Amino acid sequence: MRHGKKVNHLGRKSAHRKAMLANMACSLIEHKRINTTVAKAKALKQFIEPLITKSKAENNQTTEKGTHNRRIAFKNLRDKYAVTELFGNVADKVGTRPGGYTRIIKLGNRLGDNADMAMIELVDYNEVYNAGKPAKKKTTRRSRRGKKTDDAVAVSEATENVVEEAVEEVAEETKETKAVEEVTEEIKETEEVTQETEEVKEPQASEEEVSEPEATEQEESESEEKKNDSEA
Repeated sequence: MRHGKKVNHLGRKSAHRKAMLANMACSLIEHKRINTTVAKAKALKQFIEPLITKSKAENNQTTEKGTHNRRIAFKNLRDKYAVTELFGNVADKVGTRPGGYTRIIKLGNRLGDNADMAMIELVDYNEVYNAGKPAKKKTTRRSRRGKKTDDAVAVSEATENVVEEAVEEVAEETKETKAVEEVTEEIKETEEVTQETEEVKEPQASEEEVSEPEATEQEESESEEKKNDSEA
């Protein structure tokens, strides 16, 4: 029985097993996919994925961390060319993936010993699987403790948006009222000007009416004088 057996020794001594996994990991980094047995593929998955995580740029922001992670990778892989490839092209390719860098696909049984065969590959280098899938945005994992703070931040942002919208509406209403007041003031001013012009015109008309009768009286007196002269 396998009670408490968490490590598959793969029928080899520890030195032989570590050397074999290091060689398989270097081959996977170089060729991006290899064929092996299912048991070895599962052991290789547990061996290489922590190294890929250490090679990502977000974990090597300082020179001290970068040097430390490179030394750990070189201790496990034992190949400087594989380390440079891992921290270069592979790290750039899997930079947005939070985990699960490899995929195991079963291929059936092997002729001869009837062993279960599988292909292990780097997920981001499979062009067939990733052809119709859109690029996913980078997301961060949050614990349950931070959920309340996230909700509070969301509520505060929502309240700020509502307050801003209300302020904008009030500003628009005040602008409209000011425009209406200005228009009414202009109308009042025009009415006052028209009234003043009418008042100015009315006295002139009255003076003309008064002057007309005087002219008629002079004409009548002249006509009477002409009649008297003619009679004489």
